[in-house]
Amino acid sequence: MEFSTFGRHVAMDAWGVNFDLLNDAEFLREKMEQAAVECGATILSVQSQQFDPQGATVLVMLSESHLSIHTYPEKGFAALDCYTCGHTVDPMVAIEYMLEALQPTQAVSKVLRRGDGPIEVVQPEHVGSKKLAAV
Repeated sequence: MEFSTFGRHVAMDAWGVNFDLLNDAEFLREKMEQAAVECGATILSVQSQQFDPQGATVLVMLSESHLSIHTYPEKGFAALDCYTCGHTVDPMVAIEYMLEALQPTQAVSKVLRRGDGPIEVVQPEHVGSKKLAAV
């Protein structure tokens, strides 16, 4: 079997998110796992860390690559990242799921096409919310 090196990488910065959502590693873990399922990815493992005095990180290792979130509740900010290899799993679906879960007042994303030439910034193929802007 030959594997494709093609991948899509979505990075999203979300602002104006409720402090309590960003400061709840268990909530974030649950939502991140569901985001992976929604986009059709295969979860290999999940790590989550609640920080003191606030903040959380969740890393979801996927057969297709990874999904991550790093939060800064005191700033209302979350940095999300989803990279998937191949053509069958769409990382934008996972990012859109998290956007719905977090309900930021502002979100900006970049979509990168990787693995079949120079890294290229591309427009998102679909956007589930008017709040998400590709810049």
